[in-house]
Amino acid sequence: MSANYAVVLAAGQGTRMKSKLYKVLHPVCGKSMVEHVVGQIEKLNLQQIVTVIGYGGNQVKEVLRQRTEFAVQEEQLGTGHAVLQAEPLLGEKQGTTLIICGDTPLFTAETLTELFDYHQQQRAVATILTAIAPDPTGYGRIIRDRQGNVAKIVEQKDTTPAEAAVAEINTGVYCFDNQALFQALHQVTNDNAQHEYYLTDVIEICQKAAQKVAAFTMKDFNESMGVNDRVALSKATALMRQRINEKHMRNGVTLIDPQNTYIDSEVKIGADTVVEPGVVLKGETIIGENCLIGAHSQLSDSLISDNVTITASVLENAQMATGSNIGPYSHLRPQAKIGERVHIGNFVEVKKAEIGADTKVGHLTYVGDATLGRQINVGCGCVFVNYDGINKHHTTVGDYSFIGSASNMVAPLRIADHAYVAAGSTITNDVAAHDMAIARGRQVNKAGYYDRYPVAKAAQQTEQAEKNSK
Repeated sequence: MSANYAVVLAAGQGTRMKSKLYKVLHPVCGKSMVEHVVGQIEKLNLQQIVTVIGYGGNQVKEVLRQRTEFAVQEEQLGTGHAVLQAEPLLGEKQGTTLIICGDTPLFTAETLTELFDYHQQQRAVATILTAIAPDPTGYGRIIRDRQGNVAKIVEQKDTTPAEAAVAEINTGVYCFDNQALFQALHQVTNDNAQHEYYLTDVIEICQKAAQKVAAFTMKDFNESMGVNDRVALSKATALMRQRINEKHMRNGVTLIDPQNTYIDSEVKIGADTVVEPGVVLKGETIIGENCLIGAHSQLSDSLISDNVTITASVLENAQMATGSNIGPYSHLRPQAKIGERVHIGNFVEVKKAEIGADTKVGHLTYVGDATLGRQINVGCGCVFVNYDGINKHHTTVGDYSFIGSASNMVAPLRIADHAYVAAGSTITNDVAAHDMAIARGRQVNKAGYYDRYPVAKAAQQTEQAEKNSK
C-alpha cells in the first residue's frame, strides 16, 4: 500500500473577512475552520500532514501545534506556489498527496476517503474532487470529453456560453501522485492576469504529458463550501449546525427546535435528553442521559451527569452530578461542583465551590470559594464573603447544617456539622457542632417612633382620601 500525505493551504490573509483574525482561524460551531479540516484529515491515517502558512501563521501554529508540520509561504504568489513550499518536506516521498484548503470546514473524512479510493482505482496521476452545483456561477467548470474524461478546467471568466452552462465545478481539492505533483509545479508559470502560480495549471501540464487526470464527483455539494467572507461563514456555520443537530437527534436526543439550538462540534449528549429552544452548548460539554436542558440555557465546557434539569441558566467549566437541578436564572462559574440531588434555585451564583449531596441553595445567594457538605439548607439571600480586596478565602460548612436567610459567611471560616446560623447574621468566627451562631444587633422597639417619620403623614393622607371616597 502506498503512503498518503496531505497539504493544507492556510496562507491566505482573507482580506474579505475584514478581520484582525487570520481567516482560517474563524470559528464554525466551536472550532476554527482549519481545525475542522485537519480533524477530518486525521481520520484518514495519513503518514504526514503539512500546513502551508503565511503572514500571521504563528497563530495557526498555536492552534494546530503538533498535529501537523508547517511550511511557510512568505509571499502570496498563488496556490501553486503555496503547495511548492511543502517540497522540502514531501518532495522526495513516494505516494499520493491530498491538497485541500484550510477555509473549507465542511468536508468530511468519508468524502476524502472516497476521493483517495477513486484516485487509486483509476490509477490516475491527478484526480480532481468535483461537485454538481445548483448555481455554478463563479466556480471553475469541469469540461469532460465524450468519453467522460476530464478535458480541462475553465475558470468562470473564460467560459463560453456552453461551458458556463456546465454544473460540474472544481472544489479545489485534489489527489496527486506526489512526485509528479512537484515536478509539474516547477513547470507552472505566472503568465496570467494575476501574475500568480495556479495549482490548476498542474492539471493541464499532466494532460499534455499524457498522464491520466480523473475527476470524482462528491455526493453533497454543500461540503465543498469555501469561506471567504462573513456571509459565507454564516452559511457554513448553519450547515455545520444542521449536520451536528441531526447527528444528535439520530443518536436519541430530542431537540425541540433544531433551527434554534446551537451545539458545538465536540459536545456529547446522552440518549433521551431533551434540549429546548435557544440552548447554546459550547466547547467540550458532556451531557448525560435523561436530562432536560431548558430554553435559553448556555453551557460551556461543562460535565452534566444523568437525570439533571437545567432551567434557563448559565454554566461554564462546571459539573452537575446525577439528579441535581438548577435555575431559573442561575450561574455556575468555573470549578463549581454540584453534588447528587442538589437543588440550586433561582438567581444563585456558584464559583469554585463544591456542594454536597442533597443540599439546597434555594435563591438569591452567592457561594464562592466554599465547600458545603451534605443535607445543608442555605436560606434566601446568603453571601459567602470570600474576597478581602487582595486575596480569596475559603469557607467550609459541615453536613446537616442550617444557614438562615440573609446571612453573611465571612471567610476564612469553618462551620461544623450540625451547626445553625441564625437568619440575618454576619458570621466571622468558626461555629462548633450543635451550636447556633447569631450575630446581629438586638432588636429594640421605640414606642411611638412611627409617627415621627414622613411615612405616617402619607398614611394619614391616604386613609383620609379613602374615607372621603366612601
